[in-house]
Amino acid sequence: MTKTLQDDLLKTYQSNLDKDGVSGERLARRLGELALIGLTGENGSNRPGYSQEEKQAKELIKTWMSEAGLTVREDGAGNVFGRLAGKNDEKPAILSGSHVDSVPNGGHFDGPLGVLSALEVAEAWKDTGYQPEKPYEVVIFSDEEGSRFNGGLNGSEAMIGNVDMDKKRELQDAAGKSFDEVLRQVGLSADSFADAARDLKEIELFVEVHIEQGKQLEKEQLPCGIVTGIAGPCWLEMTFEGNAGHAGNTPMNDRQDALVAAGDFIHLISGLPEEVSDSAVATVGKMEVRPNGVNVIPGSVQLYVDIRDIYRETRDKLVDKIRDASIQIAKNHGVTVKDNVTLRVDPVPIAEETQQQLADAFRENGLKSYKLPSGAGHDAMIIGDQLPVAMLFVQSKDGISHNPAEWSDLSDCVQSIHVLKSFLESRQN
Repeated sequence: MTKTLQDDLLKTYQSNLDKDGVSGERLARRLGELALIGLTGENGSNRPGYSQEEKQAKELIKTWMSEAGLTVREDGAGNVFGRLAGKNDEKPAILSGSHVDSVPNGGHFDGPLGVLSALEVAEAWKDTGYQPEKPYEVVIFSDEEGSRFNGGLNGSEAMIGNVDMDKKRELQDAAGKSFDEVLRQVGLSADSFADAARDLKEIELFVEVHIEQGKQLEKEQLPCGIVTGIAGPCWLEMTFEGNAGHAGNTPMNDRQDALVAAGDFIHLISGLPEEVSDSAVATVGKMEVRPNGVNVIPGSVQLYVDIRDIYRETRDKLVDKIRDASIQIAKNHGVTVKDNVTLRVDPVPIAEETQQQLADAFRENGLKSYKLPSGAGHDAMIIGDQLPVAMLFVQSKDGISHNPAEWSDLSDCVQSIHVLKSFLESRQN
């Protein structure tokens, strides 16, 4: 598999991108070696958070960090940091990285590409004899995907100290093992996790490279792009209540059909996001109809609306519009509706100054700078609640992610590393 993935990556690689210490072959080889850890029968990745497979991947990268001249440490949440001392080492550090855990039968780029891109910059600096003014740290965050406990971003939450340990201790995985039991299997514990919070004054910025998980860059035929912000989700649980009745004996003009009302509602909200911003989205992806009989008029429908935008003001405006629409539609159909917010996470906009510095890095490398929002959550979203962050997206074939078919062209990956390197060097003043 290592050879297969490495060879496939190198088939179309533009070797002229090997410059300034950056090596496409080294990146391809390392992606291939990581792919062997937790390899599935469908040629995917299976490295759940706090599994032996995630730990094995971290240990492999630790060796690469040491070979690159980084000082390596691991905190009580299992986060790994490889530090390159700066000329002024007392200054706050710039961090870059991502995660190496995966969803079940996921792909080989989501997470590892961000870690290895950050490490490749350190390798390039070593090969060219460059020492940054400020300390630089390559980071691997634990359990980003959350496949173990149905809730991810655990490592980044621990680092910034945004943790409710009472809730963490109540968690159980599918095998019935507690959060503490799972951590102890990889040499950690709930107590060590609680002590992983870092003094955030030590950090200036976190920058994450990640596959796009969408098709915008592919449509624009661009290798990479600048993330303008990370959308914060708000989940609305909505219940339409009508009257169940016999499908044959109840006239059409005497029905209170909860599903017809819900259907009108779902159709209507598809057009509401564009009324608030060009980055807002709304999705109904889960619905339960009761009593759910072939010959019974639906009396109750419970559904969930996932509402996102990169700006809190417009996201919340869309939430209000959707609530108002549900009330009006329920009234039109003679049914009732009630809603409940089950999740609300603040969006993380990327500072305009940071976006401009990234755009300068694109121009320095002869690339068009293209801006796009992130609809998915990332470690940068958690860190961005407390610290400045930046993100680069790499083109993802067909927008596929969390799937063995996940693929990013090696030339696109390496061009994003050159942008990352230029951006990091521009932050040394």
